[in-house]
Amino acid sequence: MPVPSDLSVNRDASSRRRNRLSPWLALATVLSALTVALALAYWAWQPATLRIAVGPPGSDDQTLVLAMARAFDAKGGPVRLTPIETDGPLQSLNLLGGGKTDLAVTRGDLTMPPETNSVAILRRNFVVLWAPTGRKGAAKSKVTEIAALSGRRIGVVGLGDANLNLLRVILSESGVNPQKVSAVQFGTDSIAEMTQDTTLDAFMMVGALDAKVIADTIAATARLRGEPKFLAVDVSEAIAERHPLYESEEIPAGAFAGAPQRPDDKIETIAVNHLIVAPSALSEDTVAAFTRELFAIRQSLTKDLPSASRIQKPDTDKDAALPAHPGAAAYIDGNERSFMDKYSDYIWGAVLLLSGLGSVAAWLRHYLRREERSLNALHRDRLLTAISSVRETTSLDDLASMQSSADDILRETLACHEDGAIEDGDLTAFGLVLAQFHQAIVDRRAVIGRTGAADTPAKSDGAVLQPFPISTAAR
Repeated sequence: MPVPSDLSVNRDASSRRRNRLSPWLALATVLSALTVALALAYWAWQPATLRIAVGPPGSDDQTLVLAMARAFDAKGGPVRLTPIETDGPLQSLNLLGGGKTDLAVTRGDLTMPPETNSVAILRRNFVVLWAPTGRKGAAKSKVTEIAALSGRRIGVVGLGDANLNLLRVILSESGVNPQKVSAVQFGTDSIAEMTQDTTLDAFMMVGALDAKVIADTIAATARLRGEPKFLAVDVSEAIAERHPLYESEEIPAGAFAGAPQRPDDKIETIAVNHLIVAPSALSEDTVAAFTRELFAIRQSLTKDLPSASRIQKPDTDKDAALPAHPGAAAYIDGNERSFMDKYSDYIWGAVLLLSGLGSVAAWLRHYLRREERSLNALHRDRLLTAISSVRETTSLDDLASMQSSADDILRETLACHEDGAIEDGDLTAFGLVLAQFHQAIVDRRAVIGRTGAADTPAKSDGAVLQPFPISTAAR
């Protein structure tokens, strides 16, 4: 009697189903998670490179910025600088407004692009006004105060409108009509020509108090036209109140190197900041890192560039004329965000992503095993159907063949369970059916043995005839 087709097993299909996809799915999930984590780490720890516009070539500003860039590289911190050479602060601001640079070095009283914030003060520029008193034997100058400049000619060092605008403010606030003062501009390369121009009644320069060019220019005018009379801006506080970009300051006695002491007493004047500025859209974390690195290297820069000692923190007050960038303010005020504050969103995002990948992997694994689950259910139903066939068979050989096929089904079911295609509950249900099948085999062998109906005497094989304890083995 042939083996009932209910228990036949397609061994090729069984072999294919035993391909272990689960480890590969797990490996793919782990690799995906690792790739995401590495990408996030690379992004988070990659140094930020900031472009900074500075000029003119050969100026103190450019020298300082180049030294900053070298120091940042040597320190290996989170920020790098790429200097962009310009012909001066105006071009630097134009590049900043056009999005062609991230930072710019400029004067605080120039017209800034919209939404521009201060990052650091490189120095304070002081207004220095003086008039030559005349050489011995020559007529003494009548210019002893700003009010006496009406109808006079004044030499102004620096091209562009910044110094002219500042002079107009000083004259207006001092009660002098700017239209009655003739201002002649000279570039820094034409200072010698200016000092020799005897038609000039006074001079104006704007810069750092320790700038050598200011001290040299004052000394040159003193040699040619007599000791200078420094002109005090007596209305400096009123100017600072009406024009917040300017500040009331004092030039201390002896501020300019040389003999005799110049000035011989403190002089009230106006100062304007020389700044590093950035658009407010620039990342707060990046600006905070730049500001932190700048003040960390300031002391080391001072060894080679004394001008670096003038670097100061910007005003972080909300109502400041030029507000500090939120990133710089966070560093200065000690409100920088911690690592978790900065990256908690990314960390939780990664956790959610990994959770999602795990869910997708589990669903995919469940989906790919659907045929194995269906086939297992079919095998279980076939075993139930085969119980009836066992009770009707009259051949011990047929019973042995059916037993062998059931063993194949058991092996395949256990392999599916190991692969995760079927759950423990399904395996337990299968074990109950298999136990009933084995019991039917045992009972039928006994009946055939008593009636002598078998074609071939049954062999005593207790291990085969005993019911298979499938539920215990599965556990």
